[in-house]
Amino acid sequence: MLRTRLNDALKQAMKAREERAVSTLRLILAALKDRDICARGKGNDDGIGEDEILAMLQTMIKQRKEAIQLYEQGGRLELAQQEQDEIRIIESFMPRQLSEDETKSAITAAIQELGCCGVKDMGRTMALLKQRYAGQMDFARASGMVRQHLS
Repeated sequence: MLRTRLNDALKQAMKAREERAVSTLRLILAALKDRDICARGKGNDDGIGEDEILAMLQTMIKQRKEAIQLYEQGGRLELAQQEQDEIRIIESFMPRQLSEDETKSAITAAIQELGCCGVKDMGRTMALLKQRYAGQMDFARASGMVRQHLS
């Protein structure tokens, strides 16, 4: 479904002559195709799944945020704005992000469900959260919250 949305969005952007959207969507589809090829090598002929696509998009957003910081430090505000535009386009394909309170509730529920009692259970907790909330949660921030909760 997400693959179809990406391809349809590329066609619409090409018709509307939106250069930034076309280049960003082509970049996303190229990365997706690259990961599909790697998946075929591992015996998965269908390519990567929706969860992995969402993880790829999150990684792309994170990379652009880091680039924005560097461009702003270097005084290249026009390039920082380009990266911000790309983030906006990529985020349009992501599910709604959980709020701080929703993230805390999800972490608490996962810990209770698994019966976690210490930091040694952090891996199991994070695995469950990644399975249930792929693309909806910032897992770097969530891991800090889980560690704090389990300590």
